Amino acid sequence: MAISPRTVYSNLRKIDQVDLMTSALYRELAQDVLARPGVSLAMKQAIADRLNQANNRLGRQTTGSEDSY
Repeated sequence: MAISPRTVYSNLRKIDQVDLMTSALYRELAQDVLARPGVSLAMKQAIADRLNQANNRLGRQTTGSEDSY
């Protein structure tokens, strides 16, 4: 059974508060929802925006001042 897009959207809100494995699972589930043909464009856009924000935060946290990202 596939997880609902609303649950995925909600999980992405708390992605910074969970362990690395759960964070990776949330990202994978988001990618799965984005690939589903039956999900509305509006919901896909909302999930993509939230996932992009989370990925940007992760990039800023894991790169130092001397690193390029």
